[in-house]
Amino acid sequence: MELQEQINEISGFKNLELLATQVVEGFISGMHKSPFHGFSAEFAEHKIYNSGESTKHIDWKLYAKTDKLYTKRYEEETNLRCHIILDNSSSMHYPIIKKPSINTLNKISFSALASAAIMHLLKRQRGAVGLSIYAKDYEFYASEKGSERHHHLLLNKLNTAITTTSHKKGTQTYKYLHLIAEKLKRRSLVFLFTDMFQVGKAQEQLFEALQHLKYNKHEVVLFHVIDKKKEIEFDFPNSPKRFVDIESGEYINVFANNIKADYEKAVTAYFSALKLKCAQYKIKYVMADINQPFNKILTSYLIERQKF
Repeated sequence: MELQEQINEISGFKNLELLATQVVEGFISGMHKSPFHGFSAEFAEHKIYNSGESTKHIDWKLYAKTDKLYTKRYEEETNLRCHIILDNSSSMHYPIIKKPSINTLNKISFSALASAAIMHLLKRQRGAVGLSIYAKDYEFYASEKGSERHHHLLLNKLNTAITTTSHKKGTQTYKYLHLIAEKLKRRSLVFLFTDMFQVGKAQEQLFEALQHLKYNKHEVVLFHVIDKKKEIEFDFPNSPKRFVDIESGEYINVFANNIKADYEKAVTAYFSALKLKCAQYKIKYVMADINQPFNKILTSYLIERQKF
């Protein structure tokens, strides 16, 4: 079957909202020692008590358990604005999966489900969320809102992104980040989901665009979405294989073991450079392996929102 025919058969998630709810509730139930454990519809979250603040909302029951002071931050007090940016280029659709599920994800479906989980947390806390999706073109933009109708619109667009890619569709991430930086008028928490397949000058331009967001006072988190087993460890059978660049169509015929050592060395150096660059620009870098749970994603959300 041709690649495009395989892509056309992809059905996406039957209920992205339900899956996102399961991810969030599973994450929260596992935070047994966390100060966030047990937050419910009564309040949005706990935050660390700062000396001089009113003691009215201190959670004394939590103090008895943790010996630390936390206050309840109620839903009406939260006004977090969050903008999620999703890279929908062809490389994000690796590997090709006909029917993605919570246990079988490629990079785009992992990113869409992670985004939906963040949206679910924001919904519980009455935050406002916006969404941008880009590939070769700027495919979708929605400003930050908190309504139920808006929430379902974004869920639908995330699911559509999973199902409607095309072969040889690259992107210029920096181009759209500059546009988004101009569109965001109020300070926001910005999450970018991308596999960082930008080379040469485009990579430097990408960090200039991220710096544009930082200059406008936004907090930026880069979720570097990868299939660690394949894209870092190069775990392929040592038999003749054709490796095809899904965005350019270029290919190479090779035995995996013949290039494994050099490949791992080059990729490790590249990843180290990315992390260093993010630290330089004060951008939070999170490696997001599609074969791992969503804990890193949601923990990063909880930590970053404390800054607001």
